[in-house]
Amino acid sequence: MNIIEQSMYEITSYFLMPVLILLCLMFIYALFELGRFGWESWGRWRKQVVYQPLSAFWSQHPEADQQDVELVLLKKIELLRIVSRTAPMLGLVATMIPMGPALLGVAHGNFVDVANHLVVAFAAVIIALVAASITFWILSVRRRWLLEELKSLVKQHNADEVTL
Repeated sequence: MNIIEQSMYEITSYFLMPVLILLCLMFIYALFELGRFGWESWGRWRKQVVYQPLSAFWSQHPEADQQDVELVLLKKIELLRIVSRTAPMLGLVATMIPMGPALLGVAHGNFVDVANHLVVAFAAVIIALVAASITFWILSVRRRWLLEELKSLVKQHNADEVTL
């Protein structure tokens, strides 16, 4: 290998551990959000009072307009959106980094080394895709819930303005 190729290989090898740690954190976050989502869904199904973050924001900030409330809505789903979009990319990164040493292992006939690197590669992509799937599903439903809440708030706010 020439110096540029060797340098690039060395640089990319430093990314594996941080990417694996990020994927583990994203997976834990996805499981945490799945629990929160399940609890909120259970409350909605039982017709219990559910925390409505947009209503709470608007009642605490009566001077706020619809754009302010929409910004709160976006902030509420931002981390879910980031995780659902970046987890597959990081999964790909965590898959590709061990593939270099695995291919070198094939070239040298060291199949134990190949297997060890492939286990990391496939585990990383599976964890990333599961985390992305969970967060995307929650994001889709939670976005709908928040938009329904926003729609009812806007109707209520417009009705209050008409009666004044």
